[in-house]
Amino acid sequence: MRHVRLGGTGLQVSRLCLGTATFGAQCDEETSRAILDRAFDAGVTFVDTADKYPLGGTLATNGRSEEILGRWLRGRRDECVVATKFHGAMGTAAWDQGTSRKHILDAIDGSLRRLGVEYIDLYQFHRPDPLTPIEESLSTLDDLVRAGKVRYIGVSNFLAYQTALALGCSDRHGFARIVSVQPCYNLVFRQWEHELFRLAQEQQLAVLPYNPLAGGLLTGKHAGRAPNPGTRYTLENASHIYTDKYWNEPILSAVEEIGSIAREAGIAPATLAVGWVLANPVVTSAIIGATRPEQLTDTLAAAEVELSRDLVDRLTELTHQFRRGDELE
Repeated sequence: MRHVRLGGTGLQVSRLCLGTATFGAQCDEETSRAILDRAFDAGVTFVDTADKYPLGGTLATNGRSEEILGRWLRGRRDECVVATKFHGAMGTAAWDQGTSRKHILDAIDGSLRRLGVEYIDLYQFHRPDPLTPIEESLSTLDDLVRAGKVRYIGVSNFLAYQTALALGCSDRHGFARIVSVQPCYNLVFRQWEHELFRLAQEQQLAVLPYNPLAGGLLTGKHAGRAPNPGTRYTLENASHIYTDKYWNEPILSAVEEIGSIAREAGIAPATLAVGWVLANPVVTSAIIGATRPEQLTDTLAAAEVELSRDLVDRLTELTHQFRRGDELE
């Protein structure tokens, strides 16, 4: 597994990152550990989670993914780069969410406790918070970096202008600077190319796309015009995120064409989809996930398969219709 620099930093991360949104809901701890073992054995040393995971969970289950990851990390902490995120509601009080100074300080202590670690390698805004001044959030993160609880900071689901404002604020006040962006990005959701990717390239920000398989849609497993039971498209409290974004006739038709191209090229659809994401020179590391360890076989192969320029261009042209202006998830 090749490792590359995290944006303009000196930190090296694996070209694939394991996402853990399924841990604690779609898969139990035993299965989660098997997924972690499979990825780690293949050279994936970069792991991404969030305090509110598992995806589609409730307040009672928030933090479960970090706990599972934390137990697996025992004895391996120095062999992994650990990323987590803050913003989601972690309690019933009005201040138990967002990016206020109070919540960030509570959130970092909670994540450190659940993960069983002394510091977080990459601590990320899970999404913007319109109720909190960015100066308040960034000054708090700067304090965490200086205290040694956090090594680097990043953002997820930020629009290009929000990312630029955060960078400007850090430069103006001398705060620790954002080093990465984490957008949803795949063959049928390409809006971020319009501005965010250009900003990332200019500012030497790492790009860590999540959802490279469009919630499994690009694997071709959703045959016909109805989601398979037990998948993200039917997950309670989260299915709307996927159906609203992907379940429409233009995307479903494009997925069929992508499947045909994969068969023609003799490449598994999942390998093709993740490989296309990695072929973008702006992309640092693609975040992959699974509900069973065997699902990682095709996605892990994407790090070792170099798609031809003609194949990349053909896929890019096919899905050009899905490249619009930036939109927040």
